[in-house]
Amino acid sequence: MLLVAGPSFAAAPSSVHASYEVYKSGIPVGQVDEVFAIGKDNRYTIVSTTRATGLLAIFMPGKIILHSSGLVGDHGLKPLNFSDVREGDEDRNRSAEFDWNTRQLTLIEHKQRTVVPLPDDTQDRISAMYQFLFLSLAKTDTLDFHMTNGGKLDIYNYRITHDQTVTVPLGTFKSLYIASVPEAGSNRTEIWLSGEHANFPCKIVITDPDGSSLSQELTKFTSIP
Repeated sequence: MLLVAGPSFAAAPSSVHASYEVYKSGIPVGQVDEVFAIGKDNRYTIVSTTRATGLLAIFMPGKIILHSSGLVGDHGLKPLNFSDVREGDEDRNRSAEFDWNTRQLTLIEHKQRTVVPLPDDTQDRISAMYQFLFLSLAKTDTLDFHMTNGGKLDIYNYRITHDQTVTVPLGTFKSLYIASVPEAGSNRTEIWLSGEHANFPCKIVITDPDGSSLSQELTKFTSIP
C-alpha cells in the first residue's frame, strides 16, 4: 500500500496541537511542539518546533523548526513547500519545493538547487506524519511511500502490525505499530499510531545501526474536528 489516502477522510481533524518529550537512549533531551491546521481554502500548514532541554540546552540553545504547507485533496496532504531551519546552525538548513504540474521536486541545500522527478506519493519529513490522519490502514499490512528531508528523496517500506498497545506520558492507547523493513547499516524507524486520536503518531523511535535510539513520546494532544 502506498501512503495515499482514499477519497473519504471525514475523520481527519481540521486542526491539531501536539507536544512530545524526546529521549536519547532513555534520557530526556528535548521537547517538540507541533501545530497542524487546515484553512477554509483546503490549504494546510504544519509547524514543528524542537527545543533541547536539560544540559543539552546549554550546548544546543537554538530551535529546530520544520514547516510544511500545501493542499488537502482527495488523497490527503499534497505538500507544496517544506523547510528545515536550524537556529545557530544555518549550514544545515534545507528546503524543498513541490511542482505537481511538472512532476518535479526541487531540493535546496547549501544554496544548491537539485531537481529530481516527483512521485505521486511523495511527502516531506513532517507532512508524512500527518498523512496518517487521512489513511485507512485497517486492511493492510504494508506501507510504502517516498519522503524528502530537503536534501534527498528516498522510498520507505514499512510493515504494519495491528491490535497493539502503547504507553506514553499521555496514557496507554490501542495502536497500530508500523516498523521499517530492517536493512543492514541503516536506521530503523518504529511508529505507533493511536486509534483513539485519529491514527496520530503517539510514539516514534529511530534506532541507529550502533544500537543508540532517539524516541519521541506524546505528552499533550488536542484537536478540532
